[in-house]
Amino acid sequence: MSRIGYKPIEIPAGVKAIIEKDKLIIKGVKGELESPIPQGITAKCENNILRFGRDSDIKQIKALHGLTRALAMNSIIGVTEGFSRKMEIVGVGYKISVEGKTAVFSLGYAHPIIYHIPEGIEIEVNASDKNPENIPRANFIVKSIDKHLLGDFVSKIRKLRKPEPYKGKGIRYSDEKLIRKAGKSGAK
Repeated sequence: MSRIGYKPIEIPAGVKAIIEKDKLIIKGVKGELESPIPQGITAKCENNILRFGRDSDIKQIKALHGLTRALAMNSIIGVTEGFSRKMEIVGVGYKISVEGKTAVFSLGYAHPIIYHIPEGIEIEVNASDKNPENIPRANFIVKSIDKHLLGDFVSKIRKLRKPEPYKGKGIRYSDEKLIRKAGKSGAK
């Protein structure tokens, strides 16, 4: 039994939910998002409370029941508060600059990496600082109202220069725990 799927969603003030045949449209202060409603799942909105039901107890329909409710909840949070992800660039000479809708990364390669920022994503660059190991860090925050778009974009940025385990250089999430390895012990 899906416990998440049956939990009602309270729609906050200033948010409007429109139920169509195969999708749910959420309009709020920050924008508008669509959430799919798969076949076999029903949605009802009464007294600013959104509820989801299902037609059968087939395993796949049960899974889609919880998923549909979670996607709708993410859409409501997105149009009211928005989502953000803090990132760090660690390494000497590693930096980021944002110019309009492009982000320019200097990551130790022979050329800067120019990355297009998609519609619906914002990047806010903070000042650099140093960590206890004296390795410079550039901090930046990626913001969006769409959680899926944000996660996809942030993972692509991280792939530009994954954090390496010996010196810790690269792009990482600020809350990411990096397991460091010891280098070669050398001749004794």
